[in-house]
Amino acid sequence: MNGFSRRNFIKTSVPGSLAIIAYHRIAGQVIHQEERFSWRSRVSVTTGENRAEMVFKALQPFANDIKQAIGNKRVVLKPNNVLIYVPLACTHVETLEGILEFLKSIKKLNNVIIAESSASGSTMEGFDNYGYFRLLSRYPVKLVDLDDEPFEEMYVIDERDFRPHLMRVSKIITDPQSYVVSVARMKTHNSVIATLSLKNIVVGAPIKDKGFTLYNEDIRFSEKARPSKPGAVSYKRLIHGGGVHATNFNMAMLARRLHPHLAVIDGFTGMEGNGPTLGTPVDHRVCVVSTDWLAADRVAVELMGIDFSKIGYLNHCALMRLGTANLESIEIIGENIKDHIIKYKLPDNVERLIMWMEPKV
Repeated sequence: MNGFSRRNFIKTSVPGSLAIIAYHRIAGQVIHQEERFSWRSRVSVTTGENRAEMVFKALQPFANDIKQAIGNKRVVLKPNNVLIYVPLACTHVETLEGILEFLKSIKKLNNVIIAESSASGSTMEGFDNYGYFRLLSRYPVKLVDLDDEPFEEMYVIDERDFRPHLMRVSKIITDPQSYVVSVARMKTHNSVIATLSLKNIVVGAPIKDKGFTLYNEDIRFSEKARPSKPGAVSYKRLIHGGGVHATNFNMAMLARRLHPHLAVIDGFTGMEGNGPTLGTPVDHRVCVVSTDWLAADRVAVELMGIDFSKIGYLNHCALMRLGTANLESIEIIGENIKDHIIKYKLPDNVERLIMWMEPKV
């Protein structure tokens, strides 16, 4: 491993030497509803019959805050295109259109990129499949494959050996001059129960080698998929760390640096069941937006009818005070969330996923 030392591991993977102790203390704990936070976050919830208009409307209450936060920074719209041949699993082009129209309305469309590192194959092929190239004729934006861009090194743990494992993470996401917008889709997930704004960034930021595809692991992803190039590696996979404890721990630790400045969660058509790849559609017609990504994810979990205490990585983040997770400390703008809750079917393996709540021995 290049230039590895214990000190380097601690610096790049967790916030100081307390991280290892923190793992044992927070594993198996949940954030309780009675816990009070010292701030109040705002979350916008909209519904409607047009995806782009719904997103635009949800962003409006934050117009001044977003404009000020962007300043002279580059705006990075990070879609969630986990698979390049499964539209239901990925960010819809109309969601991006709604955001671009909003940026145009606040005069922040001069330095915008749409950037992704697809988990399953060629990012640009996915952009083409989902109609993103049509945006180039209407807006002054660029499409960027994060796999082609500079990277930095971070570390994650693997619970099978509890050793640091190096991974490469896009510098575009970690750049202080990037204003990162997570453009996520409301989905269940067979590794962490639910995937929303944070997971889109934490797992999307690690890159993969050119030529890597998921073809060899599950032919069901697409008949068009090609075998991986020999030796091609996906650094995203290291986050899973050999089990549910490491998966949730790694995501929470990485969230201190790998998180969005703005969360946009499209629930116009959600995914339930064995997401994020083999789930089925949910006609939900909601959108969630916040400058507090944890508050946005918390509200989205509620709208999906999921018990928040079962989602490990978000509970870890709440305990680490990375945002607001207490519904009583969140101001809802727009729709009453109680009127739009749809209970999503959970993955078949959900009983294994909630084992993160049991201490690792």
